[in-house]
Amino acid sequence: MTTSTAESSSRPGPAATALATVVGNLYLLVATLVFSILALLFCWIPPRGRVVFKLARLWSRGILLTSGARMKVTREAELDPSRGYVFMANHQSLFDIPALLASAPVESRFMAKRSLFQIPLFGWVLWAGGYVSIDRRSDGSARAGFDRALDALRSGASLVIFPEGTRSLDGRLLPFKRGGLLLALRCGLPVVPVGIRGTLSIRNRESFLIRPGVVELSYGRPIDLDGYGVRDLDRLSEELRARITELAGLD
Repeated sequence: MTTSTAESSSRPGPAATALATVVGNLYLLVATLVFSILALLFCWIPPRGRVVFKLARLWSRGILLTSGARMKVTREAELDPSRGYVFMANHQSLFDIPALLASAPVESRFMAKRSLFQIPLFGWVLWAGGYVSIDRRSDGSARAGFDRALDALRSGASLVIFPEGTRSLDGRLLPFKRGGLLLALRCGLPVVPVGIRGTLSIRNRESFLIRPGVVELSYGRPIDLDGYGVRDLDRLSEELRARITELAGLD
């Protein structure tokens, strides 16, 4: 397979990659500590989670900037900031999270694996910010996480969920979990499909190298779940998968 001159020139050189790797990872370590302390100091300011979200957005923009990651964001529709949504995106890289936090059109929380909540300082911030822990290793823990997510959505929060459940190694979509759609159905909230491209090239799951590049996020039109029920989960999952595939430019 040959590589075009345009493609070669768009790839970062060794010097740019080395600089982004050192500066980006250093920022990730230091800024996570600093922002975690700030979040814990000011998370008590009501409403719960707002200060944490604003700090997380600043933290995310810093990660992208120090890593040489430029963002291009498109939205098919304007969202109502006064209501909740369930955002569902494909998952390829650690950089998906800061990209989504930096570009989220409304204040949002993530569903995150329980192990992240067990990290000193960082995990405390997730709890203080109203993020939802999920542990699929046992049915009881998974149900408890589902209930916490329901409470968050019913309180008016928006949630960001990766329906694949983990990062893809090659960018291709993994099978979808049904929990996110079931949450949206239970709360009657629209689902916003999000396609992410470019993050896998910046940093993949098996490497600490950071390669500067462009992250593209495409927010699709909300999928209204009025009239749908639990029996429609398979059909909804297929529709969601098709939309994310289209928005992310995947085959």
